[in-house]
Amino acid sequence: MAMQGPGGEVGAPLTQDEVVGGLSEDEIKRKIEEAEKIPDVLVALFTYHEPTLEQIESYKRIRYAAMVLARVINDECPAGPDRTAAVRKVREAVMVANASIATNNAQYR
Repeated sequence: MAMQGPGGEVGAPLTQDEVVGGLSEDEIKRKIEEAEKIPDVLVALFTYHEPTLEQIESYKRIRYAAMVLARVINDECPAGPDRTAAVRKVREAVMVANASIATNNAQYR
């Protein structure tokens, strides 16, 4: 497993000790047992889902529509915390919409 830096560069792979943080063998086994109890829906929500070509096109359409809305908000609203929050909510909406596509709308209840 390689770490990605803030600039996107990939460093050397992590050693086993770096991954497990110096845990004892018993602690590692216990953590694995705990992880195996994770509900499938959580696994679906927190697993990387490589996008299909169709999904990539959906992501592009959503991002484009969001950029248009964000531009209108930026142009029409006075500068300030509410405009900042509005643009942030558009960004959040894009992320949640993309997640629904990536996870095929997996739901946690």
